[in-house]
Formats: sequence, structure tokens, C-alpha cells
Amino acid sequence: MPVGTQGTVKTLHPAELELLGSQIILGNTYHLWIRPGHELIRNLGGLHGFSTWQKPILTDSGGFQVWSLAKLRKITEEGVRFQNHLDGSKMLLTPERSMEIQGALGSDIAMLFDECPPYPCDEAYAAKSLALTSRWAKRCKDWVVTNEPRSGQGRQQHFGIVQGSTFAELREQSAKELVELDFDGYAIGGVSVGEPEHEMFRAIDNAIPFLPSDKPRYAMGLGTPPQILEMIARGVDMFDCVMPTRIARHGMAFTLDGPINIKNLIHANDPRPLCESAHPHVAGFSRAYLRHLFRAGEILGLRLLSFHNLHFYLSLVAGARKAIAAGTFLDYQNSFVQRYTQSATP
Repeated sequence: MPVGTQGTVKTLHPAELELLGSQIILGNTYHLWIRPGHELIRNLGGLHGFSTWQKPILTDSGGFQVWSLAKLRKITEEGVRFQNHLDGSKMLLTPERSMEIQGALGSDIAMLFDECPPYPCDEAYAAKSLALTSRWAKRCKDWVVTNEPRSGQGRQQHFGIVQGSTFAELREQSAKELVELDFDGYAIGGVSVGEPEHEMFRAIDNAIPFLPSDKPRYAMGLGTPPQILEMIARGVDMFDCVMPTRIARHGMAFTLDGPINIKNLIHANDPRPLCESAHPHVAGFSRAYLRHLFRAGEILGLRLLSFHNLHFYLSLVAGARKAIAAGTFLDYQNSFVQRYTQSATP
């Protein structure tokens, strides 16, 4: 799922996302709440109408952004009091408020409000945090039952978020408590927050067995191409990550032979396209030309690499879906990872 935090996938036109075959994009509750405001967006057709993206949209609850961006944050049973990162004004985000904002945005999938514990943290903190997240999940559910928010596609779907840090028993407990509340899908949160890769995979393994296989299972904020294939192998269905567009704006491009920095001197006279599987929208431009765009500060360079990297990711998971259907996923994974990791170019 390409990330459109503030109602836009950075540098790209919605028609380009259609061209890429994007099925769904993300928006973020925290950012859209503080600017331009959920009521304004609701009055201008919801996030679909406001952004002109008519396919599905998933909105994060805002909990992670409060954890990572807010100043002077204070967590209580009521919710989180904080100063927003733009002007320092005092704000309060509660489970009910998060669901109300997401209802006004009209997203198709709304995430429950949760607390994301830091890494590392001790088991006592993780257990206390999880208990709070579970109580907040019940409050989110109660708000939804009372208000029944709609989306651009009908009834808004709601996903619970499994927490528990690096502790297997807490991950199991969190998953079971959320499943008992019967949500439309389930996410695994609190990953990619500074933990080593093996702990990330352990968090997935400690949650997946306790989540229903007939509902979507979503790993939030992940990851590199090899990580995504590894998590698909472990039973994850959905992913989002800012990495494809974020590193594109710094001149990094994904290729089948690993990522390259297009700004490096080695590409100054290189007539080749970025990747043999590049989309026709990008394939006609040489590496030398793309390097020139970045060195000249031309916006087209950011746009082309963002488009390319999203195409790379969307093609990767499209290939995974075909391989699963054909019963050849492990061969697909091994072939990709072997080439990607052993022959990376500068």
C-alpha cells in the first residue's frame, strides 16, 4: 500500500498511481486532523473526494505519530495529551476521537487507536501498555457500534492492532483479545521501531498463529523487499511503507540487483534504464539522465524515482500473488532474494 500520509503520495498524481495498478493507499489521521482538519475534509467530499483518489483508502489511527512526533506527550486512561509538532498547541487524542476523525475522513479501513511501546522496553511496561491498548480497542468498538461510520465504498472496515513488544506471551494475549472483539482485519504493530530484524520476525511469528486466516493480516510500516517476501511466507497479507518514495527523493532506486544511488559518479555516462523490469513510464530515461536531474535539482527526478520504486514494490507483491497461486512461492522468494542481495551495484 503506497503511503499518502497527508492525503497525497508524495510527488505523484493519482492518475500515476492508477497507472501503477495501486489498489489502495494510506492516509494518516494525526496529520490530516491537525492540517487541514477532518471537518473540512468531510465537507469537501471526504478523503476520496478531497484527494480525487476513488479507490480504497486505509487510515492509521494517529497513535504511532503521537508516539514518534508529538512533544510533551502524556498517556492516560482517557487518551494521549500532547503538543502537536507544527505549532506546539495542546491536543487530546482519545480512542473515540480517533474513530470520529477517521469516520469524517471516510476511509474504507480505519485502524483502532493504540499505544505503540518503544523499543526496548521491559515486560512490565509492555504488559501495562498492552492492557491499555486492549481497553482502548473495546472503546473504539463501542464508538463504531453506536455511530456506524460510512466510507467511499460502503461500511467502514475496522482493524485491531496487535501489540506486546518483543514478548511472545503478550503478543499471543493481544491477538486473542482482539479476535474476541471480532474486527474486520488485524494488524501487527510495534514493529520497525528500532528493533533488530530477527525481533521483527519474532513479533510476526508470535501473533500470526492466533489471528484468523480468513481475515486480512497486516504488518504495519514494513519493509525492505526481502523482508516483505519473508513476511508473506509467514502469513502476512498487507504492508505499507514510506521507504519506496522516501528514499527515491534522496536518489535511491530499487533494482532487481539491489538498490542503487543514482547520484553516484558511476552512473554519469550510463545509458541503461534503472532496471530491466522498469515501467515504460520510466524505462526510456537513462541512468545518466536521471543522475543529471538530481544534480540539477529538478523535480522530475524525484517523481520518476518515486514512480519507479512504487512500481518495483507493487510488481514484487504481484509476482508473489501469482507464485502463491501457482504453488511456487518459495522458489520465487529464493530466486529474488539471491539476486537482490548478492549483486547489488553502487
